[in-house]
Amino acid sequence: MEQRQVKITTEFIKLDALLKFEGLAGTGGEAKELIQDGEVLVNGETCTMRGRKIRPGDTVSLDGVTLEVV
Repeated sequence: MEQRQVKITTEFIKLDALLKFEGLAGTGGEAKELIQDGEVLVNGETCTMRGRKIRPGDTVSLDGVTLEVV
């Protein structure tokens, strides 16, 4: 399992934008599908809301990659 830290300079980043930004989804549409299919975990729980606000301290997991937002 790969772990990465993602530094954001805003209060939050939306879940679909984070997946796209980090290259875990090629497009916004792909990110939307991954999220709606229940493949994305936020803080260890399945999340199906693509507009979910991800803040520093949250973790996002997909396909063996865990992103820690700082």
